[in-house]
Formats: sequence, structure tokens, C-alpha cells
Amino acid sequence: MLIARSIALFCLAALFEIGGAWLVWQGVREHRGWAWVGAGIIALGTYGFVATLQPDAEFGRILAAYGGVFVAGSLAWGMVADGYRPDRFDVAGALICLVGVAVIMYSPRGR
Repeated sequence: MLIARSIALFCLAALFEIGGAWLVWQGVREHRGWAWVGAGIIALGTYGFVATLQPDAEFGRILAAYGGVFVAGSLAWGMVADGYRPDRFDVAGALICLVGVAVIMYSPRGR
């Protein structure tokens, strides 16, 4: 159950961080205005809070593993929000990152 909770929290964190960055991008680069930027800043702050809810207490481990989720999530977000089509190297890289997440977070450790 802890693994399922951890995965759900990683997905929620990705939604807020990637979504927040996308909102800032839209506000600045696509000239949608400061309201978009402000919403993005709020989402990015929420991401920081969600990351603290992980069951593991090691900050470095959480953020290192989350990096892999961020890579894969960013490609998925680009596909959904911007019509981006990843090539086979994008997909391979994202899968490698997700394997890294599993190794870092869910390997058995003698505690």
C-alpha cells in the first residue's frame, strides 16, 4: 500500500509541477497574461507541499526519484497539452528514468 501511495503522490506532484511550469510558460511565452503566471506559481508551490507527503523521509531520495517522474510526465504533458509527438529515443529515455525511480524508491533496504 505504501508503494501505491508513493506512486500516487509522485503523479500528483508531477501534475502540479509540470502544470505550473506550463501555466507560467503560457502566461509569458504565449502572452496569455499574468493570471496564468500567478496560477502557475501557486501550482508550483503546491507541488513543493505534495512532495513532503511521501512516506519516505529522505529528501534527497524523494527528489532524485521524482526527477524520473518529471521526465516521463513532461513528455506525457507535452503530448496531451501541446500535441508533441515523442520519438523512440524520448520514449526509451523516459522508460529508463522510470526504472531509475523504481530502483531508487522501491528497492528493498535493510533498515
